[in-house]
Order: sequence, then structure tokens, then C-alpha cells
Amino acid sequence: MAPNLRRQHDHWLGHFTAMACDCQLLMRTDDHDLAQRLLEAAVNRTAAIEAKYSRYRRDNLCHRINHNKGQPVAIDAETHRLLSFADTCYRLSDGLFDLTAGVLNQLWRFDGTGQVPEQQAIDAMLTRVGWDKVQWNPDWIILPEGMALDFGGIGKEYAVDCVAALMAQLAPQVGVLVNFGGDLALSCPAQPPWQVGITPSEPEQNHTLTPIPLSHGALATSGDTQRCLNHQGVRYSHLLNPKTGWATQGGPRQLTVAGATCLQAGLLSSLALLHGADAEAFIQAQGVRYWITP
Repeated sequence: MAPNLRRQHDHWLGHFTAMACDCQLLMRTDDHDLAQRLLEAAVNRTAAIEAKYSRYRRDNLCHRINHNKGQPVAIDAETHRLLSFADTCYRLSDGLFDLTAGVLNQLWRFDGTGQVPEQQAIDAMLTRVGWDKVQWNPDWIILPEGMALDFGGIGKEYAVDCVAALMAQLAPQVGVLVNFGGDLALSCPAQPPWQVGITPSEPEQNHTLTPIPLSHGALATSGDTQRCLNHQGVRYSHLLNPKTGWATQGGPRQLTVAGATCLQAGLLSSLALLHGADAEAFIQAQGVRYWITP
């Protein structure tokens, strides 16, 4: 869908599609031309991130890293920052967050077929998982042959934060809410607060929860409402445990977390769901605001 801009109540609403989701900018300004420039800047920044880190392209940095057969690939400062974030998350989560775990999706299909992989296949695939096997520094990265990085677990949240920061740089006087598929961040403190509604976990529900007043920071939501697998009465989430190779089960359907950044909120919501039935206990221990759907 081509980017479009329309007036809505007290703000301009910009809309475009990227990263397989609907993207919105809500801009509190009366200046149409400024809103148009901000929308164009957001579209361009998002497209650049997607072009660089999408695993579905064959002409980008992600593809070069994943297909260089154990040889070094040069990286820039932006990529080094992302790898540093991933490294910190890996260590703080005791390996539950792992940028190399995307290969497990070759075994798990959340397409309605209801098939669960054999343990032997999972064990074999786990030999290709492990952030601790990756060598990297500020200038290059070496990925063992057969392994792959998948930025999908942080790419959308990273893009939200980047666009919010760009909006603050280009128009510090304008309050902007960046919303990519329900993951969102504010460019600056908002008064009055933005009223944000969480989408229901069940498609047949035709209402949203009570709006959440958001005056600063970010929100991110994780859950299995869009992608899950039902097998022999067990519901498996699309979130895969990189330590066991198995899809998570027993957790809440949906969890929304507030954080200082969208990356932080997204990480905490995903890690919580990876704890399965202990998801709420985990997120309570983090001392953040959250909203849960059983």
C-alpha cells in the first residue's frame, strides 16, 4: 500500500505498509506539509532497515552474513550496536534470547497443518543454534557454516525506536506516536497522553480493552493469536525455545509490556512468554507495567 496521510481529530494520521504489518504515524500538528515530510522520512528509514536486515532478501547484509561459509563479513556501526544488544539479551536471559534460533522455524510450521517435529530432527537442528558460537567485533562477524542470524525477533521493535528517534530529531516540537503492528513508541512526552487500545486476543471479539493512557516510552505485545499450532489437544506458541528447540506451551495468549523503548518492551514480552505457565511471575519480577490475556 502506498503511503497516505489524512486528518483525524487533533492529529495527522500517516499510514504505510512495511515489515509485513500496518505502520502508522500519529502526528500532533496542524501543518500538513510537515506531517507529509515526517511520513516520508519514516517510510524511508523503515525501508532502509528492512532492506538491510530482512532474511527474505538475497542482496543484503543479512544474506551475506548467513551465506559466507564461515568467513568474515564486514559490518557497520549500526549492525555492531544491534549485535551488542543481542549479546546483552542472550546473557541476561541465560540463552532464551538467541539471534541464531531462527533456523528452528524450518522444523516448526504454524500454517494449520498441526504437525510437530520429531525429537531427532530438533536435536539435529539445535547443533546449528547458539549465539556463543558466533565471533564478532566492531568491524566484522563470522558465522559458522550452516548457522544463520534472524533479526525478526527485534527488527520491528528496532525500527519503531529508530523512527521515533528520527521524528524527535526532525520535529522536536511535534508529538508523534509510532505504531508498527501494535508495537509502538512516542517521539517525546505527550500531554495529553495518547489513548492506546490493546487488540483482543480472539478475532471474534469486536471490542478492545479499556484504553491505556501513554504519555512516554513504548509498548510491545507478544502472543500466539496470529500464529500457533494445535496438536493432540496441546496449543503451541510460535515462540521457540532456543535451548530445547520446542515451541512454548502453557503461557498466556497475549502479553503487552510497557518499557522505555520498544526494543526493551518487546524483549520482555517475548521472554515472559518463553517462560510458559510462569510468564506472569517472570514479568512481575521485572517491575514493569503489563497487561495480560490468559
